[in-house]
Amino acid sequence: MGKLVKGNVTWVGKVDWELRKFHGNEYSTHRGSTYNSYLIREGKNVLIDTVWDPFAKEFVENLKGEIDLADIDLVVANHGEIDHSGALPELMRNIPDTPVYCTANAVKSLKGQYHRDWDFHTVKTGDTVDIGNGKSLVFVEMPMLHWPDSMATYMTGDSILFSNDAFGQHYATDLLFNDLVDRCELMEECIKYYANILTPFSPLVTKKIREVLGLGVPIDMIATSHGVIWRDNPAQIVEKYMEWAGEYSEDRITIIYDTMWDGTRRMAERIAEGIREADGKVTVKVFNIAKSDKNDVITEVFRSKAVLVGSPTIGGGVTSGMAGILEEIEGLRFRGKKAAAFGCYGWSGEAVKKMSGWLERAGFQVMNEGIRCLWNPDEEAVHRCVQFGREAAAGS
Repeated sequence: MGKLVKGNVTWVGKVDWELRKFHGNEYSTHRGSTYNSYLIREGKNVLIDTVWDPFAKEFVENLKGEIDLADIDLVVANHGEIDHSGALPELMRNIPDTPVYCTANAVKSLKGQYHRDWDFHTVKTGDTVDIGNGKSLVFVEMPMLHWPDSMATYMTGDSILFSNDAFGQHYATDLLFNDLVDRCELMEECIKYYANILTPFSPLVTKKIREVLGLGVPIDMIATSHGVIWRDNPAQIVEKYMEWAGEYSEDRITIIYDTMWDGTRRMAERIAEGIREADGKVTVKVFNIAKSDKNDVITEVFRSKAVLVGSPTIGGGVTSGMAGILEEIEGLRFRGKKAAAFGCYGWSGEAVKKMSGWLERAGFQVMNEGIRCLWNPDEEAVHRCVQFGREAAAGS
């Protein structure tokens, strides 16, 4: 059953309470998610986006309860990723001749995934469609936020920005609007979403937000593709994105380590002790990456001014857990953060040098050559770790 958004706009999406992993197994969704689809009924009837393909048949059946599918005049595909377009094949089997409005890149994406040649109408920034009753849809290309095919759609009259992935969050709720949910939970999911998905595109985020604001149109609502609709002060999430898109950091230091026989764990704990001794106000977070949710750890990295990574040397390199998180961190291209490496070794001890190089390639300012401890840290090594922590606090 649809839910009224505003005027003649109805939410016709799906709340996925059970979802715990997304993008395959790449993103943790502790609070589930929603797949938001919107039905506009003006002079023309418009469907904006669909839902993930496991819910395609359910989506189409529910949509039939809202409108005769033959009465849908056009479909807008803001983004071709399957969590938004997954129900298109099922829908278009019912209305094969209905035009699909999307970017040129989205045509490539949709054809590549579904191997269908629907009646595509390609649009670019500034193109409009008259939907009757004095209202129009205005399209804004948003490439790499977060796919090359992404765009947003603005509805005049009701002043709604259908933003797709931008400003969203993986957060299952049937309350629909931002002012009805727990604000702390909501903002936790917003910053996690930004940190893990949009960080690499931060320069484009700033550019595109300015482009949208430059249209000079009122935005009374931001209707996202995941999570809540921003109706209460929608500018608040825009302002957060502008803040996060800069070289964002808080007064916190994150320590990430992996360990085989607890030597590197002991180093991590003593380094944390040294940081706290040197700076009683800084927030210190310590994670064993083998036992922690990687997306939550990445969120902490995003929030931190400095990151310290530790691994024992194994096979002349680092543990698989540390290699995995460093690979993700490199791809996210964090900016304006400092880092250093540490670890135990028994024979050759290459891990610290390898991690330092990895951090440098990832764009971090590496503070020093790192610290190594032979075998299990003895009393002298423990003192060196505490001092290393003090120096990290002072250098960050």
